[in-house]
Amino acid sequence: MLTSLSLAPFNYSIINFLTFTLFFLILIKKSNQHKNKKLFFFYGWLFGFGYFLTNLYWISISLTFDQNFKFLMPLTIFLIPAFLAIFYGLISFFFVILKPKKIVSSFLVFSLIFGVLEFVRGSILTGFPWNLIAYSFSNQLEVLSITSIIGTYGFNLFCISLFTSPALFVLKDKRKDIGVCIFFIITIIFFYIYGSFYKDKFNNAFNESYDYKIRVIGSNISLDRFYSNINPVSVIEDLIKISNPEAGEKIIFIWPEGILPGISQEKLNEYNWLFDKNFSKNHLLIMGTNSQLINNKTTNYFNSFTVYDNKLNLLNSYNKINLVPFGEFLPFENLLRNIGLKSLTNNYQSFSSGDQRKIIKINQQNFSLKILPLICYEIIYSGKLFDNSDFDLIFNISEDGWFGQSIGPKQHFDHSIFRAIESGKYVLRSSNNGSAAIINPLGVIEQRVNFDQSGYIDLTERRKIQPTIFSKYGNKIFGFLILLYIFLIFSFNKIKNE
Repeated sequence: MLTSLSLAPFNYSIINFLTFTLFFLILIKKSNQHKNKKLFFFYGWLFGFGYFLTNLYWISISLTFDQNFKFLMPLTIFLIPAFLAIFYGLISFFFVILKPKKIVSSFLVFSLIFGVLEFVRGSILTGFPWNLIAYSFSNQLEVLSITSIIGTYGFNLFCISLFTSPALFVLKDKRKDIGVCIFFIITIIFFYIYGSFYKDKFNNAFNESYDYKIRVIGSNISLDRFYSNINPVSVIEDLIKISNPEAGEKIIFIWPEGILPGISQEKLNEYNWLFDKNFSKNHLLIMGTNSQLINNKTTNYFNSFTVYDNKLNLLNSYNKINLVPFGEFLPFENLLRNIGLKSLTNNYQSFSSGDQRKIIKINQQNFSLKILPLICYEIIYSGKLFDNSDFDLIFNISEDGWFGQSIGPKQHFDHSIFRAIESGKYVLRSSNNGSAAIINPLGVIEQRVNFDQSGYIDLTERRKIQPTIFSKYGNKIFGFLILLYIFLIFSFNKIKNE
């Protein structure tokens, strides 16, 4: 539970030196006391349950919007942490099975198993890479610059070793064991030095100016618009007022995910008069809408990222790939619908997943831009976002109102910082009931519309840097670090034996 204080919005990362060290010491002590390996699964599960219980409680808030789901709130508060804690139980279980006799090797084995199973947690089924311990460094941007090389999972592996390393002072066989702990302390200093150098390089990079504005909208429109039959016209008028369009200015407007109540992509033209009245040929609109595709008498619904001109002609679109379980699709839908359950974000059926994430090219009379679209939850994935880095900006649209005033939207926002650094691209984030921001490739928030506020921010220029090493090789680098740890484990064992 204490470990959760290292995450947003608290970011007391120093507390992890206590909690991870104690966790490791307990496992070592218990492994010397009894041989019941199955009990170690329970030790790890308890650690994970306390951790996830205190930093994922906000998921249950989303169930308060639908009467059909309210009875599930107590179960959600406990079952989701209980399920995710299984991975931590496996960490302890595998550790005690594979634990070498030498303490440094044991320390490296613990870190490696922990890091690998966190990668598994973020990958299997739909994956849920939320609240990796690496996110406790969200405020230390110079240190985070290393993720441009090793990625979030590689950095997470390092963080686990760093926070556990004080245990070597307690358990040392020889004075040389302390050197391993000192090595990790020195390494983080090198990360900071690299980050400072990377920062200077970025600040001296070529500055490209646009002859148009990219306007990111942050809004604070209540989710009641979906449940109280609010007139869509009033919502559109509010968004137009926030956007402040001027006919003579060339502007690309980015509105949040699913912002228009009850209006699908196919029905949007019914409101053409309202858009035509306020936007000119100098404007493009990007927004999140629901769309549908009828194929062989079967209707599939999609959560879409769409690009329109001022006449609401559809220019381009992308259908979300990484869907939220229960939020956007109902697992075992045919069975669970019979007991009255449905997905939270629509009233008809589960969303379908899109085929592929593609770079959207905007080539209009006034605009030339290549963007990578990410819808809400998709920003949390590391190493899965793109194969081709030939694009200019990442656009992320989101609806954070499902989680109220909790820490959830703040944690969600931190993922955007990591993706900007990993990719070496600006992230432009438009959110309703959350934070809208322009985040540069250093992870610096250049402009922001704060949580619980409405407004807009404009991007008119950007600094261009070479694609990052991580953007080229992705999580293959994490695979290399795994091999490095395995090599060190065997090397330390060999040295000790000699």
